[in-house]
Amino acid sequence: MAFSLFPDGFFESVLDIRPSELTDRGIRLLLADLDNTLVPYKVTEPTGQLRAWRDELAAAGVELFLLSNSRKPGRPQEFAARLGIPVIGHAGKPGREGFLKAMEQTGRTPEQTAIVGDQIFTDILGGNRSGVTTLLVRPIRLAGNPGRYVRYWIETPFRLVGQKRGKL
Repeated sequence: MAFSLFPDGFFESVLDIRPSELTDRGIRLLLADLDNTLVPYKVTEPTGQLRAWRDELAAAGVELFLLSNSRKPGRPQEFAARLGIPVIGHAGKPGREGFLKAMEQTGRTPEQTAIVGDQIFTDILGGNRSGVTTLLVRPIRLAGNPGRYVRYWIETPFRLVGQKRGKL
């Protein structure tokens, strides 16, 4: 259970994560944050590109699983249903419970699991605490909540280290 704010890899977008990069590391479960990682805030429908990427992951033997802290009632569940993937909403990241529950539901170990997200203090910290591979993506859109700008600014040093580490 490591306390680290540094990601194992950095990608511009989830669509840049190739299934072979995951399977080469033995990863069979990819936990994904929802807002600003898979789609911008308030977007309710998965894009065609996101659906195609999910299909590529599945063809390679990697299960995509939504792990969200969204406070919007039903939002993670509805989005996951539209994308046809399992979900845990109100995951409590950076707590370990949501990560452990997802791995238990899928029969995967931390060594077989990765998390992809746009936030250091929830996705990356929670993933590191749970012993899974952590992948940081650039936030899709910063517009909206002013607190988001402050949070991303505070995360800048950790983002820069992640960018220097590059892809897996």
